[in-house]
Amino acid sequence: MTTWTDIEKEQKEVCKRMNLSWTPVDLNLMIAFNDSLFSNLQPINGLRHPKENKIDGWYLWSGSEIPQDNNDFFNPIHVKHLIEKQPLVLKYLGLPCGYRFQIDHNGYEDIWFDNSILETP
Repeated sequence: MTTWTDIEKEQKEVCKRMNLSWTPVDLNLMIAFNDSLFSNLQPINGLRHPKENKIDGWYLWSGSEIPQDNNDFFNPIHVKHLIEKQPLVLKYLGLPCGYRFQIDHNGYEDIWFDNSILETP
């Protein structure tokens, strides 16, 4: 059984490999997801905005583009629910704000900084 300590260790390893500071996700806050995250659609995407209100800043979805099929395309979820529903994303949730990732179930991985995430309108 995977523990949160195991997941944090994986997060730290990803950050170390990318030469980044580990920025732990706040387990008391929610992250945002689209229902596509729990489908077979590939790739899986994530991006991290700064924390705001009760959202830790992570937005997760599957598919090539951010889904915009209705007004509620992102919903809140506690991180702990991802352990059962989509554990593949957990090791990336220690990336700092401004970072994005794209992965798939075949081992593809891309991690990059996107300054536009941090720009205020």
